[in-house]
Amino acid sequence: MPTRGIRAATTVINNSREEILAATSELLSEIIARNDIALEDIASIIFSTTRDLTAEFPAVAARKLGLNDTPLLCACEIDVPRSQLKCIRILMHINTAKEQKDIKHVYLKGAVNLRR
Repeated sequence: MPTRGIRAATTVINNSREEILAATSELLSEIIARNDIALEDIASIIFSTTRDLTAEFPAVAARKLGLNDTPLLCACEIDVPRSQLKCIRILMHINTAKEQKDIKHVYLKGAVNLRR
């Protein structure tokens, strides 16, 4: 079965643990629902945040959703001038028979501007 990538992003208003976890949980839930993903089919997830988000690791939200055996990695985005602030991005790898063109990428809140 092939592995496919799903891109997603969202934003928060404040650099707080609660907002980072809530926004990440919402984003993960949307990715899973829109793509009809079984948790055991998630191969790995890479999380990134802009440099202004330091209150918590987004991966903590994935663990709270039950992704305890899934490899997770958090990283910091490149600090590009005029880029979206307070942004959480996800690259989820799933094992699926779906074609890449059938994957639904998810952009919420202020991150809708990242994908046309």
